[in-house]
Amino acid sequence: MLGSSAVTVPYGADETLYLVVDRISAAKEIRIERIDLEATIHDLIAGCFSEPLRVQAFNTLEHWMKDISVDVASEIQSRCDIDGVALPEHLRDFVESHLDCGHHPAVSRLAGLRLHHRV
Repeated sequence: MLGSSAVTVPYGADETLYLVVDRISAAKEIRIERIDLEATIHDLIAGCFSEPLRVQAFNTLEHWMKDISVDVASEIQSRCDIDGVALPEHLRDFVESHLDCGHHPAVSRLAGLRLHHRV
């Protein structure tokens, strides 16, 4: 399992990147980087990760990093609610671990992170 070492935000173009920490076995985690939040959420819903643990965003120009797992879990739950479908089983642990007793905000705070959901 990866240690809790600090992540260094790289210098570069003004771009927000998204990092999914995924458990691939009981003793091993990997970090998968994406440049598009919509694609990240789509891949989570599609089951492209073994056991997602958290999602982090970082900006390469402004040098900030934020754990957005609660926001992503809320967005996934909201999409399922809007579409009238059950939460996918492969995301149940991720969503439940990041949302407080099944309560999620009505408005996603991900809007500022270039999120465009197509219904």
